[in-house]
Amino acid sequence: MIFNHVQIKVKDLKTSKLFYDRVMSALGYDQVLDIPDIVIGYGTSVHDMFEIRQADQDAPLSHAVHISFNADTTKSVDDFYHLALENGGTCHGKPGPRPEYEDGYYAAFVLAPDGHNIEAVYAEQRE
Repeated sequence: MIFNHVQIKVKDLKTSKLFYDRVMSALGYDQVLDIPDIVIGYGTSVHDMFEIRQADQDAPLSHAVHISFNADTTKSVDDFYHLALENGGTCHGKPGPRPEYEDGYYAAFVLAPDGHNIEAVYAEQRE
């Protein structure tokens, strides 16, 4: 784990919550924080999470964010992609191998409702 948490600000927390509830569940990440109408966190604990926060005057909307989430299998990458498209996401790269990144790198990219480039990646461990 490299981060305690990462947060992006979104236009509409309710819309984003519906999207992220589904795509994060495909990757095995649950809600671990919910401060009603302000912030929702997904991950393994409040010290290992991705947060979405309602943008407002004190927390301006995030722009041009790219976040890649680890997946345990290629199937979970596929599930992430299909759930994202079913819940308001836009294709930004269909699931498949990405040998230009490294051997064994399998990923899918979607644009979330706020236009953030969200990726799920399964990377085979090579020793």
